[in-house]
Amino acid sequence: MHGYSEDKDALLKRLRRIEGQVRGIARMVDEDTYCIDVLTQVSATKRALENVAVMLVDDHLRHCVAEAAAEGGTVADAKLEEASAAISRLLKS
Repeated sequence: MHGYSEDKDALLKRLRRIEGQVRGIARMVDEDTYCIDVLTQVSATKRALENVAVMLVDDHLRHCVAEAAAEGGTVADAKLEEASAAISRLLKS
């Protein structure tokens, strides 16, 4: 079971809200809304997705990585490398 299972409903609610934001942005473009207003919504949507990513990273560290660390050995090393790579990808995006 994945660490985010306890927060699954909250994550899905946030993702549905983000989905609505993206549809709203598409509608704004279709309606030729002022560029800066569209960019403001894009920025808000990006921030919302980043918040979801932070929640997922936090859950991953608290569950998957913590369990692997308790086991130790190569499993722990692999989970730590995996988490580090995921965080790196998030920071680069």
